[in-house]
Amino acid sequence: MAAPQWAAFVGLTGLVVTAFLVLAWLSAGAVRDPPTIDWRFTPVGVDPGVQSRPVVHTRMLHPQLESISTASLLANVAVTQGLFAVVLVGGAVAFSIPPRAFGLGAGVTSGRALLLGLALGAGLWVANEASARALDVAGIEYDERLRAMLAPDSLAGWVVLLGVALPTIAAVEELLFRAAAIGVVAAGFDLSPWPLVVGSSVAFGLGHGAQGRAGIAVTAMLGTVLASAFVLSGSLLVVVVAHYLVNALELVVHEGLA
Repeated sequence: MAAPQWAAFVGLTGLVVTAFLVLAWLSAGAVRDPPTIDWRFTPVGVDPGVQSRPVVHTRMLHPQLESISTASLLANVAVTQGLFAVVLVGGAVAFSIPPRAFGLGAGVTSGRALLLGLALGAGLWVANEASARALDVAGIEYDERLRAMLAPDSLAGWVVLLGVALPTIAAVEELLFRAAAIGVVAAGFDLSPWPLVVGSSVAFGLGHGAQGRAGIAVTAMLGTVLASAFVLSGSLLVVVVAHYLVNALELVVHEGLA
């Protein structure tokens, strides 16, 4: 049986996952129903890396949307997800969960982890592009309004996006869905991580409902690959780098260079 502090942290992780899914559900409703967008809450479950189909670049004209800059929105996303990280890190410290359970300080070296993450991220982006084309042929489309809303229209916006928002999104989602939901649970309860890979990937997909049914499915598959890479490498850095690169390439190629 796991020590009480491990069980307490797993319970805290469950609460954070639940909060993530609830806010993601609210975000999905806002994106699907633009006339009633309420920016009093910040969208979470934002993963532009699973939206690959080119879109027409238009902006929704809504009073509340017009009153907030893209850079401010991106910073707000980073702050909101950053709060999840604060809760998880604070819980890890309070319950004395060792860093190795999160994939830190063990496994591959930092340099190797960086290279593996870059290679994995590039490969995932290529696979994502191919899957998007296949889905297009099958008549299945992503809901890409959220990606269009995140795309900056200024240099400052791109700096915030690439330097603050996307790194925060990648780090927080990997910390939650891979390190805490898989690494800590497996270590604390002496379980095989592979059943946890399935459960965390399903939750990861559901947390991206703003991207439509196809987006949920593709995100769940992306989560499965990232979770498997986390288990095999034992490194959180590998999957954070890969996650960031997929999202960054998607936005730069389809929004920045379009």
